[in-house]
Amino acid sequence: MTTITVPITKELESFISDELRAGTSDSKAHLVRFALTRLREERALSRLNVAEADIRDGRVYKGDLKKLIKQF
Repeated sequence: MTTITVPITKELESFISDELRAGTSDSKAHLVRFALTRLREERALSRLNVAEADIRDGRVYKGDLKKLIKQF
């Protein structure tokens, strides 16, 4: 596992301290890993929502992939 150092604002430092006091996380590192995991999940869901909207709105290509590539 890699360790990184990241400067944070006083507000974020306070938020982390509050979360640790509330017992919602075991450590600062665990809280940051959880937050990054959630961000990764949210981005994946966002990409899925865009893809679903494209399908719903007809912004899709159907057919043979090789033929479609030649068109572009």
